Amino acid sequence: MDSKSMVVNCVAYKAGQRLGEVTIDDISEVVKQPDTFIWLGLRQPEPAFMRKVQEEFGLHDLAIEDALCAHQRPKLETYGDSLFIVVKTAQWGENDEIEYGETHFFVGKNFLVTVRHGASPSYAPIRAKAEENRKQMCRGPGFALYSVLDFVVDNYRSVVTRFESTIENIEANMFQSEFDQAAIENVYTLRRHLLALRNAALPMDEICNQLIRLHEEVIPKELRAYVRDVQDHAHQVVSNIDDMREMLTNAMHVNLALVTVKQNEVVKRLAGWGAILAIPTVIFSLYGMNFADMPELKFPWAYHATLGVTAVGCIFLYQKLKKSGWL
Repeated sequence: MDSKSMVVNCVAYKAGQRLGEVTIDDISEVVKQPDTFIWLGLRQPEPAFMRKVQEEFGLHDLAIEDALCAHQRPKLETYGDSLFIVVKTAQWGENDEIEYGETHFFVGKNFLVTVRHGASPSYAPIRAKAEENRKQMCRGPGFALYSVLDFVVDNYRSVVTRFESTIENIEANMFQSEFDQAAIENVYTLRRHLLALRNAALPMDEICNQLIRLHEEVIPKELRAYVRDVQDHAHQVVSNIDDMREMLTNAMHVNLALVTVKQNEVVKRLAGWGAILAIPTVIFSLYGMNFADMPELKFPWAYHATLGVTAVGCIFLYQKLKKSGWL
């Protein structure tokens, strides 16, 4: 793969002002200049190219190995004077499904390297917006790091917002007494997506916490409020996801309860009518026995009396069951 296709952007900044594009071979010289840092954006780089980047920035071998693998857990690790950060990205794809990716960060006092893997939106608009804020860009790569983290968390929030409208439609289908297998399957699918998004957003809280407390060389005091804002948004995303998962669970339980109640009503009615039919069944089966000496068989009013007793018994039992709510 051509190195140009792997390098999205490589720009030097001095005192918050954009100096211009920098080639990979010149990075090691540019970062030596005072009040200067480089923001390098990469897209699924190859191992040989990453070794070149390692030489220019003096990155750790273990961090490079992790950056070449697109299946890392979200984390923050310290390697000497630089940090290695992994975050999960989430966005809606063309097929109306959530697509997940990863962004790996190498952060030092005078550089920020972003390595994108999988489905991930371009950070070019974020770079352009950050460049407009020269006052904060003067503080070094920490503000650039904040800008990307804030963008990633905002994408989490947009996914959650879309999930909320989906949940409203699912709940409307769940609150009915008919069993709907498709609705139950949709609930399980949505809960699985929410869990995946929660696993992506939850580590962001600890990553921001470590940046604020332990890495003042990257996140100076002036930027802590910004990172706390990202942390607060990530916490809000996790809280909303937990609420939605609980709502889906409750909706599913309510649906199953409604179905059970309706089935019980049907069983009660069948049992009631079965009890009513038991009266003529017992009487008629009794007089259907073939015994020669059965009483009342020769009485002229025996047939009518038997029908009358049967009818009275059935009517009496029907009224009792109707009054008790069984019919």
